[in-house]
Amino acid sequence: MLKALFLTMLTLALVKSQDTEETITYTQCTDGYEWDPVRQQCKDIDECDIVPDACKGGMKCVNHYGGYLCLPKTAQIIVNNEQPQQETQPAEGTSGATTGVVAASSMATSGVLPGGGFVASAAAVAGPEMQTGRNNFVIRRNPADPQRIPSNPSHRIQCAAGYEQSEHNVCQDIDECTAGTHNCRADQVCINLRGSFACQCPPGYQKRGEQCVDIDECTIPPYCHQRCVNTPGSFYCQCSPGFQLAANNYTCVDIDECRTSSYLCQYQCVNEPGKFSCMCPQGYQVVRSRTCQDINECETTNECREDEMCWNYHGGFRCYPRNPCQDPYILTPENRCVCPVSNAMCRELPQSIVYKYMSIRSDRSVPSDIFQIQATTIYANTINTFRIKSGNENGEFYLRQTSPVSAMLVLVKSLSGPREHIVDLEMLTVSSIGTFRTSSVLRLTIIVGPFSF
Repeated sequence: MLKALFLTMLTLALVKSQDTEETITYTQCTDGYEWDPVRQQCKDIDECDIVPDACKGGMKCVNHYGGYLCLPKTAQIIVNNEQPQQETQPAEGTSGATTGVVAASSMATSGVLPGGGFVASAAAVAGPEMQTGRNNFVIRRNPADPQRIPSNPSHRIQCAAGYEQSEHNVCQDIDECTAGTHNCRADQVCINLRGSFACQCPPGYQKRGEQCVDIDECTIPPYCHQRCVNTPGSFYCQCSPGFQLAANNYTCVDIDECRTSSYLCQYQCVNEPGKFSCMCPQGYQVVRSRTCQDINECETTNECREDEMCWNYHGGFRCYPRNPCQDPYILTPENRCVCPVSNAMCRELPQSIVYKYMSIRSDRSVPSDIFQIQATTIYANTINTFRIKSGNENGEFYLRQTSPVSAMLVLVKSLSGPREHIVDLEMLTVSSIGTFRTSSVLRLTIIVGPFSF
């Protein structure tokens, strides 16, 4: 009996020592405890209240200092209700321990159970149906009445400033920014903190005195590659003409205008940093920045001999004899090659040959009128007919008579250059009474330029 009483008093002393520890700060509370602002000390956390489904497998949760126990539902715990849960008069000559009941006098020597109960020491309650758990909890199996243990009562707690009690009876932070209980100005941003909040300037602004003023990012190089435009709370970058903003919104790259369109230049587009320029082939010059115009080399760089004449064409020039006449033809002052009637060789030849030159662009659209032939001498009572005598083997041309004394040479097939065509156009003159017949030839040299301009 004395041994049991000594153990009971030792247990009570250990339990009481937990209640009489000196006050500590919030940051010194260990796991399983929380700061009590009213008592100004750490108090035990009731995990059975705040941890959902703390015990598995049909077990029930029993709180104790710094933690909790999971016990069978048939177990009974002696609580501080001044009377045991099940009053059973002990038989004469036996102690209350044999029936699982602890008398009030015995409870007085037991430790305090969190939640308002008591913990009996193993020496105070002992018997065949009593078991001693951890931390000197005394439990009793009673399969017939598993619902005898009351649940922990709800309780109010006092939280520090900036915190409020949650549904699980713990102090949780108050989000003043969401709740609208902050005092930040309209030009500030509310930042929630644990137990408090802070007022800050929004991005792109800085605090100057009590005001949030815009940050001029353009004064802090090198934000932009070329041009910086400051805006309230932000900025954006611009590029010089001929450049465009890269994907990073900071760097400017060369716009390759030549790739954007094939119609910028008549011949060739040359991309340059921030711009483009147009080039023309040899024999041409750039006009109005984009188009190509033929250079008249006969006026600028005449390289023909004295007995030659210079003929300019699209993209170049050629030198032709000043006297193209070939025997038996002789040159007249009118620059005509005439075959004298006194020469027997001239009887089967055209009376005269006139040399003409013309230039056309490559790939000219068809049909197209390109040259007109007309009689220079008109005889009475004569009939004039026109034909292509030679140079039309591929059918590129057609001669259309437009009047009794004229005809038009028509291009019916597109020609590509550079190329030279020599076409003989003949005019036959016949007397209406059949007294004479004569012919004249116009030898037309057609030079096709290398380009369509």
